[in-house]
Amino acid sequence: MRYYYAEHQAAYRRLEQEGLTQWNDLFEDDRTGDFDAFPNRAFLERALVRLGLTTADVLEYGCGTGAAACFLAARGFRVDAIDLIPEAIALARRFARQRGVSVNFSVQDVCAMPAGSKQYDVILDSYCLQSIVTDPDRASVLTAVRDRLKPNGHYILSTAMYDPDRVYEDNFRYDATTGICYERSTEPADDAVQLDNTWYLPHRRHLRPEALRAELEANGLQVLSQEGELRGDVICTPTRRG
Repeated sequence: MRYYYAEHQAAYRRLEQEGLTQWNDLFEDDRTGDFDAFPNRAFLERALVRLGLTTADVLEYGCGTGAAACFLAARGFRVDAIDLIPEAIALARRFARQRGVSVNFSVQDVCAMPAGSKQYDVILDSYCLQSIVTDPDRASVLTAVRDRLKPNGHYILSTAMYDPDRVYEDNFRYDATTGICYERSTEPADDAVQLDNTWYLPHRRHLRPEALRAELEANGLQVLSQEGELRGDVICTPTRRG
C-alpha cells in the first residue's frame, strides 16, 4: 500500500460516517458545513475570469468529494474528475446527483495514470499535490499534467506551502532541505525511510514558493502567476517545445 492511501481512505470513510461533505470538514477550525465553500473557490473563480474561460474540457485530479468539479459542471464546463479513493468517488457521485450536474467521476491514481490521448483546456488541482510527496511521484503527476494539456491549456493549482508558523507535532519530522514532512511509522512499510533509527512515512510536501516554481518549470510548465498569502495558488501553461 502506497504512503498516501491509508490516510485518505480513512478520512473519506469518516466523512461518510459523520455525514460531512468535504475534507476540511474533518478539522473544526476549517469546517464550514457548506459543500460549495471549498477552499480554493475564490482563486478558481478569479482564474477562470482571468483566462476568459466560460466553457472548456476540464480534468480535476484528487477531486475528493467533488465540490470543485460540481462547481465547474454547474457552469457549463465538461468535467472529468478522478480520485484514488473509491469512497471519495462514491460521495462525489452522490453530491453531483443531488445537485443535478453531470461529472464523469472515476477511481484512478494520478501517480500511475495510464497513457491517454484526451487533452484538456484545464487541469485542476484543489489541494492534492502536497499529499504527493516523493520526487518520482511528483514527476509522474506533473508529466501527466503536461502531456494532457492542450498547447494553450492551463494548469490551475492550489497547494499547501511551507508556513513558518506551522507547528509539526512530535510524531512528524520536517526536512527543510526538501520540504518533505515525514510521519513516524511503527514499522517498515512501502515507501518508509529510516531517520535516526526510526521509521517514517512520507506525509506532505510543503515547499517554499521559489522551490515550487522551479519544480513546475523543470517539468515543462511555465508559471504565469503565483499568488496567495503563501503563494500556493498557481496558474501554468505548457512550455512551448522546440
